[in-house]
Amino acid sequence: MVFANAGSLGAAPGRRDELVTHLTRHSPRLEQAGCLLYEVGVDDDDPDTVYVVELWTSAEAHRASLQLPEVQASIAEARPLLSGTFGGFRFEVVGSPLRTEA
Repeated sequence: MVFANAGSLGAAPGRRDELVTHLTRHSPRLEQAGCLLYEVGVDDDDPDTVYVVELWTSAEAHRASLQLPEVQASIAEARPLLSGTFGGFRFEVVGSPLRTEA
């Protein structure tokens, strides 16, 4: 079942654009790991927050991706850009009017 992870990442003051650049670097490994969609966004009314929406082939694929050396290195590299404020939610996708399958 498709797994969705949507969240917000607090950026260190003035470092939002650096965080966006980091999060949007091309990564074919994510697709190989089962990532179907990884979208990064901002809202100028909230200048120190970055939003991320991910779709994965399964919750297990998402969990496994967090153990990949490339992902671990990316997380370590992003840490100095983060304020430590995080939010979001996760859920199993049960359907969509855009697809015939979940």
